[in-house]
Amino acid sequence: MSDDGAEGLETDGEGRLALATDELAGVVDLFGGLTRAELDEALGELAFRVGTEPPPDDAVDAAVREYALVAYPHGEGEGADPWLVPGPAAFPTLPEGAADLPHILDIESRAVDREALGRAVEERFRGDVARAVASEDAALVERLLDVSYDLETWGPVELGDLRERLDAVRDADGE
Repeated sequence: MSDDGAEGLETDGEGRLALATDELAGVVDLFGGLTRAELDEALGELAFRVGTEPPPDDAVDAAVREYALVAYPHGEGEGADPWLVPGPAAFPTLPEGAADLPHILDIESRAVDREALGRAVEERFRGDVARAVASEDAALVERLLDVSYDLETWGPVELGDLRERLDAVRDADGE
């Protein structure tokens, strides 16, 4: 192992870097926001430090699905890749050895417009609710109910109408 502070990072059963969703959010939070390619580069750097492979793509996909990471359409250029930023379900935690990533990757800290971010995440959430209601997916309904409270606390959004729709599906499922 190296002397760079990354010794405590864990690997999965396949020898890939294993980070919790909150740790993925911590890496992103360190910069304010990262494109998917930049996050992949940061994770590759962390994995290199412990002599392993970066986490699989589905680790980031799962963090996005769970609202631990959310896409922020930052508007820096036409067709620009959105930044991933910590979402309402995240408690960003910096993994060991990650503190110097901004210097290694030479990426400046980024500012996020919280209102624009809130609107973007609310739009995504509305789509997720519509799919959950249409499919009557009980597990998804429960997860979205939990996320709705986090989202209202996290961003400037009101989701009472959506929670009522989710509650109606849950109540109909319980009958």
